[in-house]
Amino acid sequence: MYFRKRNEEPLPKEQTEVWECESEDCIGWMRKDFSYEKHQNCPLCGHKMRTGERLLEKVPPPPH
Repeated sequence: MYFRKRNEEPLPKEQTEVWECESEDCIGWMRKDFSYEKHQNCPLCGHKMRTGERLLEKVPPPPH
């Protein structure tokens, strides 16, 4: 069998607002767009989360 990598262009990146866990021992984070709450608790460890920004791939719009 022969497998070939597709020559797809990488998705553009943009600054995205996220929730980041305040705990030193946890690496939990999630996009703020995917949250409905103004104050978030970490789903991994239960600590409070703070707002931040990360350079992430832009989410493509859903197909019609």
